[in-house]
Amino acid sequence: LYTFEYAALVTQTSTALIERFATLGLISPTNSMLRSRDITRVSQILRLRRDLGLNLVGAAMVLDMPEEIAQLRAQLQAYRSHSS
Repeated sequence: LYTFEYAALVTQTSTALIERFATLGLISPTNSMLRSRDITRVSQILRLRRDLGLNLVGAAMVLDMPEEIAQLRAQLQAYRSHSS
């Protein structure tokens, strides 16, 4: 587990922005500590903001899309299996 300060250092941003990510629910701290996946997500969101001009929530939505699509496909497959 990592501190917000460490996350800010490695992602070259501020602790205030890391805290904002947590407040918005874009990352999920555990007792004010971050997992490596949270730090990776911060980096990805910052890259999407920089490269594509997306806002924070838009960048998070882009990152969540593959998982949501996989869930929808699984639900569709289950529905098709029950309908057959």
